[in-house]
Amino acid sequence: MPVPTKLFNFEYQASVMKKVYCIGELLIDFVAERQGNDLSKAMEFTKKAGGAPANVSCAISKLGGRSAFVGCIGQDPFGSFLLDVLESNHVDCSLVQRSEIFTTLAFVSLAEDGERDFVFSRGADRELKYIPAVKKEFKGNMIHFGAATALLGGPLEEAYGRYYFDALTQDIFISFDPNYRGDLWKNRSEAFVKKCLPYIEKAHLCKFSLEEAQLISGEKDLDKACDALHEIGTQLITITLGAEGTYISSPERKSTIPSIPVKVMDTTGAGDAFIGCLLYQISNLEHPTAIGSDFALLEKMVANANKAGAITTTHYGAIESLPTKGDLDI
Repeated sequence: MPVPTKLFNFEYQASVMKKVYCIGELLIDFVAERQGNDLSKAMEFTKKAGGAPANVSCAISKLGGRSAFVGCIGQDPFGSFLLDVLESNHVDCSLVQRSEIFTTLAFVSLAEDGERDFVFSRGADRELKYIPAVKKEFKGNMIHFGAATALLGGPLEEAYGRYYFDALTQDIFISFDPNYRGDLWKNRSEAFVKKCLPYIEKAHLCKFSLEEAQLISGEKDLDKACDALHEIGTQLITITLGAEGTYISSPERKSTIPSIPVKVMDTTGAGDAFIGCLLYQISNLEHPTAIGSDFALLEKMVANANKAGAITTTHYGAIESLPTKGDLDI
């Protein structure tokens, strides 16, 4: 059944809008100032709120959508800062847990071209515990799984998998972003790929970077990579290509959607802005799981999402750089 195109261009009914639950890590990004990509030479850092799923939740809410974050932070000033940032961006934080373990930190360096290098100091994000009662809140909504730290073991991975099963039993729209971080998976990329496969198998939408698509599929060619990923099970694929735009694929069609030219300052959060904007648009459809039946509509939505990602790169920091609906001019 085709998705009604009249729902495009953000002319939606509030009664239709789904809440998007974003599950994963919320952490502090310490961004190195006035240096290239060598963290050993950094002397000054600026504190920023970060974590891909948290960024996505803010991207959705800043566009006027409904989002909730599910994750764990520490009972410390950094955790309180993060909670304040999400709440100030109108994200539902009722499912955020607090731990005695210190809040997770990431140290980020920026090269001259805006690309990033990460070093993590893991803490409270791994302590997320599964709460069975949350399942009922998923019904009739959507869920996004960001996997940067979620597949590294401990309570978080267990909770992540159980919430995924709950989403499957609710028959709701599922989005998955592997968020591969080489610093977290040194010499263990095969384990990372294996842990991603169950999520790719059942997700309605998977968002990959080029590196992730090639790593998980084992194919360098984009067409072959998408064919391999569809064979695993996912219905829709987006592969972000930076300034070149986004490659999108369904089992029947493939297309490259160009981005807009911008002066890049910081690529942190660009992919999260992209998937957040895309999920926001899908959340306003009466039947989100039917989006794959209208490829033309998906192409228009991805063009908007490309613009959101591009705008985010024109400022420093992820959440504060996320666009509003007015910034997108759509």
